[in-house]
Amino acid sequence: MSDDTTAHFAAIKERARKMWEADGSPEGQLPEYLERARELQAIVENPGAGQLPNPMIAHPDASDLPVEPIEEAALQDNLGEFPDRFTDQGDRRETPMTREQELHPDDTE
Repeated sequence: MSDDTTAHFAAIKERARKMWEADGSPEGQLPEYLERARELQAIVENPGAGQLPNPMIAHPDASDLPVEPIEEAALQDNLGEFPDRFTDQGDRRETPMTREQELHPDDTE
């Protein structure tokens, strides 16, 4: 192994040991701490990994900008369907039909 690889694994083990000891050295939990330390070390070594450039500022030419602004994903979660005159909310029966109501749907009680 190269020196970089050895230093990488040593940093992971050291980070895992520190987290494990900070949590009171729970028995049998060291593999979990090694996995967490692996993820944290990957973030430390590659801080820009997984980040996409903002498309609103990535284009040097203004003619290439998207027409609609990019919105945060959290805003999209709040755009559910709201009842209006075109939705069928509230039009369903609250109780199942009896056999007689099913056979004679035109009779109203």
